Amino acid sequence: DKIFARVKEYQKATGSTVIIVSHSMEDMARMADRVLVMAEGQVKMFDRVEKVYAHGEELSAIGLNVPQITRIFMGLHARGLLIGENAYTVDAAEEILLKALGKAGDAHA
Repeated sequence: DKIFARVKEYQKATGSTVIIVSHSMEDMARMADRVLVMAEGQVKMFDRVEKVYAHGEELSAIGLNVPQITRIFMGLHARGLLIGENAYTVDAAEEILLKALGKAGDAHA
């Protein structure tokens, strides 16, 4: 996490584009602004993090382990709670849940 924090600091300070190659969807959920997903040598998805993680079923189908919070939201969606499937971090999940409850902006209140 210290290395990722330093990379993020560098990126923000310089405005540079930083490319990170990783198999950890958890790390990419926390670090990236955009995610490019490849499988079998082909680009399968490329978009903002929240848009890519909204395709949790597809990511799982190509063999990627989506973040646990994404799997939880996918399960809620499958059970009829249509609040969005693009939770990729706990902070994103909190925002989605508060919005669904009509309490947007009330985090940590």
